[in-house]
Amino acid sequence: MPPDLRMPTLPSSLRLAEDPVPPGFTGTRLTACNLCEAICGLELTLEDGRVTGIRGNPDDPLSRGYICPKGVALADVYDDPDRLRRPIRRVGDEWVEISWDEALDRVADALASTLDTHGRNSVGVYLGNPNAHALGSATHALPFVKSLGTRNRFSASSVDQIPHQLVAWQLFGHQLLLPVPDLDRTSYFLVFGANPMASNGSLMTSPDFPHRARAIKDRGGQIVVFDPRRTETAKIATEHHFVRPGSDVVVLLAMVRTLFSDDLADPPSYVDHVDRVRALVDPFTPELAEQVSGVSATDLVRITHEFVAARGAAAYGRLGVSTTGFGSVSQWAINCLNLLGGHFDRPGGVLFPEPAVDVVGRRFIGPGHYDLYRSRVRGLPEYGGELPAACMREEIETPGEGRIRAFVSIAGNPVLSTPDGRRLGEAFDSLDFMAAIDIYLNETTRHADVILPPTTTLERDHYDLVFHGLAVRNTARFSSAVFAKPDDAMHDWEIYRELAARIAARRPRTPGLAGRRARLTRRLRLATSPTRQLAVLLRTGRRVSLSRLRRHPEGVDLGPLRPTMPGRLQTAEHRIDLAPALLVGDLDRLQRWLDDRPDDALVLIGRRHKQDNNSWFHNSTRLTRGRARHQLLMHPQDLTERGIDDGALVTVTSRVGSVDVEVAASDDMMPGVVSLPHGYGHQVDGTRLRNATKVAGVSINDLTDPELLDLSGNAALNGVPVTVAAAPA
Repeated sequence: MPPDLRMPTLPSSLRLAEDPVPPGFTGTRLTACNLCEAICGLELTLEDGRVTGIRGNPDDPLSRGYICPKGVALADVYDDPDRLRRPIRRVGDEWVEISWDEALDRVADALASTLDTHGRNSVGVYLGNPNAHALGSATHALPFVKSLGTRNRFSASSVDQIPHQLVAWQLFGHQLLLPVPDLDRTSYFLVFGANPMASNGSLMTSPDFPHRARAIKDRGGQIVVFDPRRTETAKIATEHHFVRPGSDVVVLLAMVRTLFSDDLADPPSYVDHVDRVRALVDPFTPELAEQVSGVSATDLVRITHEFVAARGAAAYGRLGVSTTGFGSVSQWAINCLNLLGGHFDRPGGVLFPEPAVDVVGRRFIGPGHYDLYRSRVRGLPEYGGELPAACMREEIETPGEGRIRAFVSIAGNPVLSTPDGRRLGEAFDSLDFMAAIDIYLNETTRHADVILPPTTTLERDHYDLVFHGLAVRNTARFSSAVFAKPDDAMHDWEIYRELAARIAARRPRTPGLAGRRARLTRRLRLATSPTRQLAVLLRTGRRVSLSRLRRHPEGVDLGPLRPTMPGRLQTAEHRIDLAPALLVGDLDRLQRWLDDRPDDALVLIGRRHKQDNNSWFHNSTRLTRGRARHQLLMHPQDLTERGIDDGALVTVTSRVGSVDVEVAASDDMMPGVVSLPHGYGHQVDGTRLRNATKVAGVSINDLTDPELLDLSGNAALNGVPVTVAAAPA
């Protein structure tokens, strides 16, 4: 066996049994944390059937023993008294438990009736972030949603990463063929609008980023960060530059221009239209970038030269650039830097992972498409079969054919996570019917008529179909359920299967052979358990089997990232068009923004913390202790100019709303920029349980503007113009 495929021998006490632990079990079990993209391996200590300790598994080939505070709190979700364990329905202002049969029938009756009465697009669906982290949702949620036939599909992707997916589809032929920094071998890590010290990577699965970053510096490498806040990553970097929110795109284009003007460009032989890119970026000079962004032109040119000269360098940008008005052009420019700078598909640069289950090559997830249809009210283009989440409210409130009259929210909290969330909550109250598949009563699900709670992580098998394909090292890991599913519970995939079947039984069948084939395909996929589907997918991948993964619950090491181009490209003739019309066409809009932008407006950005998981965990004593994290961060100079004291209550106002929150002076903020955390703003009222009563704060998305969008339809949550004033006494 090759050295990189050898696995440590585990003591028998740590070997994972195939079955859930018996009642009263005392011992240890291996599993994985699925709360974020880092997918860390865990070792659980159980005493008398309860989890009493969680630590990182040092034998996991990807996470290597690392664990963050959220992983330590994983069992808190399983034990949480706020977690819903049985279906509930609203009766007046109260919630009452009902049987699964009654709950499923109520939802099926309402959705089938709405579709039959008002048409296929009268039902809306929102898929939240946790769906990407659950095997059952990865295999069964989409077939369920497709069975409804609606075009009014939304997800957390369009408040997050659609620019990445759009650019990957345009350049490489598939929306999930995303180049990943080869962190374990890079010597120059160039970071735009990302904070992997808090996230452990996003669209770059890199658990134990703190150690990986330290290793870069220990081998003489550099970490250079561009961000309007001195983030946790900026603080450990070798160099940090403040950049005005939304202007990263101009900095990046100026760097690409420098590659050409200074004769540094070295594109691979399979890249086309390089000269077209040269002409397109010519207006974006370093001097213009300095004027717009605040980044010194001299530093910009120097960093570009250092990037090209490094033995292994990777440019990486994430939420801070994706959730701006020019997120797609920014991601295109980052890819141009890597492609033209000589670091694409090379060790130490950016490479494509080769997961055991190749969801790209097998088309388990479609390659992507754009503008096949548009939203009814604003005419916004779809991407990948989804409309922008920013248009949900108007599609519910605006009368006319195709209006959303019933809604299904699946493991999401869009009232806190999408633009103008307060008004979205009001829109949910106007629906004829709303159902939620969720384990909590939260700011979104509180508007539902019926809530269907699935099992949680420790009660179901798990494999990361998506995030192994975005990891900084090729590995595979399967985690069997730790605890048995209670008799009165349902897995997420069972809920999808039952709803699809009951709705189909209440509706007329689509005529014709094509309709019959589609129904049979969906029925087969919905009837097959996620674990059985995984076994088939692994068998076709021919790298590792499910039985082998069961024998090695710590994970199997499949080796470092390696060059795979151009053979892995999903484009015609395995070539890259570096100047796709869809992306470069947005440069005209960028030029108009540069001509019209206000250069003195105070702008708002978000932030995340390692102890938070979007809107989760704010009822966890373990994770909410310590210093408050909910305040508006603001540079002392900006406070002084407005006559505001540190710690005062302020009113923050945008075009769509205002919030009152405590302000904290911080030299970590760029002057002219303020920051609120994402996922806060919990409403505590009679419909809430104990959940989230321990965290103060407001929702940043009561201020973000649904009119501010990227080309892709992704919401521009960063760089929102606001005013800040002392709150009325």
